Amino acid sequence: MSKSVSFLYQLARVANDIEKLSSGDPKRIARRAKNKYIGRKLVRKVWKFPF
Repeated sequence: MSKSVSFLYQLARVANDIEKLSSGDPKRIARRAKNKYIGRKLVRKVWKFPF
């Protein structure tokens, strides 16, 4: 069950990327790229946080 849920979430993220790219609006594309970059950096820092 968890594999199918993970797949659906991944599919939704890809669909959102495609939607932003197909819009042709440079502001939306830049905002999506910026948020993905920040999110990845934030997750890496939190993941390394010692508990």
